Amino acid sequence: MEPCSTRKLPFSLPVDSDNKATEFHPLSSSPPHMRAFHLAWLSLFACFLSTFSIPPLIPVIRNDLNLSATDVGTAGIAAFVGSIFSRLAMGPVCDLVGPRIASASLSLITAPVVLATAFVSSPTSFILIRFLIGFCLANFVANQFWMSSMFSSSVVGLANGVSAGWANMGAGVAQLVMPLIYSLVKSFNVPENTAWRVIFVVPAAFQALTAILVLVYGQDLPCGNYRDSGEASNKPKDNFFKVLFHGLLNYRGWILGLTYGYCFGVEITMDNVIDQYFYYRFGVNLEVAGTIAACFALTNSFARPTGGVLSDRLAKTFGIRGRLWGLWVVQTVAGLLCVLLGRLNSLGASVAVMCAFSVFVQASSGLTFGIVPFVSKRSLGVISGMTGSGGALGAIVTQMLLFSGSTFSTQTSISLMGLMMIVCTLPVTLIHFRRGGGIFCGPYSFSENSADEDYRLLV
Repeated sequence: MEPCSTRKLPFSLPVDSDNKATEFHPLSSSPPHMRAFHLAWLSLFACFLSTFSIPPLIPVIRNDLNLSATDVGTAGIAAFVGSIFSRLAMGPVCDLVGPRIASASLSLITAPVVLATAFVSSPTSFILIRFLIGFCLANFVANQFWMSSMFSSSVVGLANGVSAGWANMGAGVAQLVMPLIYSLVKSFNVPENTAWRVIFVVPAAFQALTAILVLVYGQDLPCGNYRDSGEASNKPKDNFFKVLFHGLLNYRGWILGLTYGYCFGVEITMDNVIDQYFYYRFGVNLEVAGTIAACFALTNSFARPTGGVLSDRLAKTFGIRGRLWGLWVVQTVAGLLCVLLGRLNSLGASVAVMCAFSVFVQASSGLTFGIVPFVSKRSLGVISGMTGSGGALGAIVTQMLLFSGSTFSTQTSISLMGLMMIVCTLPVTLIHFRRGGGIFCGPYSFSENSADEDYRLLV
């Protein structure tokens, strides 16, 4: 079959030489580019909804299962552990079979696990369920890979940012909706220990439905699916181990993984603890705590896309150096706001700073994935997986050090988390692209005979 990059097909959007869209119209559903966008974000939205359907119900579940604070913290860590391994594996899987099959398969496999939450009966089974549900979040890697396969470099930051930002709102919707559904079911005189269990049919069914839509209507590449085109659009043909090792040996991927661990990793840590923080510290009821927590996650509707737009705009003026500067500055400001949040004693001021913090930390995630597509074309899936796994690993480390046990109060832990963000953003200054330069250094002199950027490794 003729390669995708050489076939000229009629598209509703202008495309580049690889048939990737050079414009982004989120209100359009035209195939294949915008249809892939809507399927990708909706599928990942369902996964976030499933993963974060448990935290807003923790006060109820905790009483029913007699969970200790340690059990709750361990369960939160377990969810992130499940995410890290699945995200790392998802990158090479996308390189091999394409984002459509990878995304739908994961969602269909994990949907029954979400439903099984209704049957947990002990702290051990609760921790196990949270671990398994954490696998849902690997869909994020397929989401970002898919956008990078459909949109050109001029708009890829925006496409990645909007797709992930809209999807991440699933966490906020879960915080807002699950307590309301619980209250609705309880209003029919259903016992508390039954009401919280039956409502998990909602996220499980929605996740399975979106997976079926991806399979039926999705398309991996602008010119077709992987099995039809016989090629991956972002790299020359290579065997699995070459693709894997060239990704793993690229130092930029490791730095972006660390950076992402302290923007997205902090974000999902906050999703896990913020409702309990306001519930216990300020004495608000379950519905109000869920609404406040939802505000944190729902800013993804514009904050993460703003990071993607900012990355693309800076790149037009300053090249890749602009993308790096943007990430460093925005994430550092997010860290400072996080420090401030933990030191406030007023409910109103805490909510206001929390909202400002959410905008900057989520924009940082968009800025990070505005850089990822340029690290390695032939190992894009691996780099995406490494970066995505870094987000989960950062959440695990943060949860273990700061939010498990009683070493620190929650407010102190939040401030310390902000300091960790500031420190772990510093390595961005070490990233350098041969053709584009870095934060403090310009590009090296480049000749056509020099080694290609895609092949530059640790040494």
